[in-house]
Amino acid sequence: MNLVVDIGNTLVKLAVFDDGRLVAQRCAERLLPSMLDDLLSGRRAAKAVVASTRGATGDAAETVRPFADYLLEFTPQTPVPIGNAYRTPETLGRDRLAAAVGAATLYPGRNVLIVDFGTAVTIDLVTADNTFRGGCISPGMTMRFRALHDYTAALPLCGPAEDERLQGLATEDAVRRGVMNSLTFEIEGYIARMREKIDDLCVIFTGGDAKYFAKRIKNTIFANCNLVFCGLDRILEYNASEEHLD
Repeated sequence: MNLVVDIGNTLVKLAVFDDGRLVAQRCAERLLPSMLDDLLSGRRAAKAVVASTRGATGDAAETVRPFADYLLEFTPQTPVPIGNAYRTPETLGRDRLAAAVGAATLYPGRNVLIVDFGTAVTIDLVTADNTFRGGCISPGMTMRFRALHDYTAALPLCGPAEDERLQGLATEDAVRRGVMNSLTFEIEGYIARMREKIDDLCVIFTGGDAKYFAKRIKNTIFANCNLVFCGLDRILEYNASEEHLD
């Protein structure tokens, strides 16, 4: 049994894997020992990995350590089972690299474009030769809503719209349309450009806000909200075995 701890910008996400299969998951604002004990049903994990987009994992690792026989702290120096063409690997978000590993694991030998709808939206490419090729970062949905509210005098703080109308007939509705449609058109345009350049491109949507956009984007895509979890579990297995020494 493997324990995966992914500390994001806003939430701590936890998952339990059994023989490569995700069997339980949870998220919270803080990592507490009681959460781990409950998630593991009082048992001890054979292996655990801790990753954080916030930087150092020391405090979280110490919280997790009593619950696992083997603990991996995912850092820029941690070996991974794919190539990395990023020029500044020390600044690469752990979640982006983990998602790339997850994509390469689930779709081996494919060119994969990963669109992660989180606090920020990241669009990253993994090529068929098993190499992470980088991508781009832009403000996420909630960040866009918050920016319109925080940097104007009168615009309200809004949330996502489910329907796909292009125009709003009231200010709150216009803000919703603006944010949802701008993100939709941005992603559609990026996918279209990439498909002109790369043959047989597989597109995966992941992240907490992916559910709002999977039905809006008119390209053939796969949705997998657990892609980062899958990648972290693969990285954990890769390092716990002698595979990375080959």
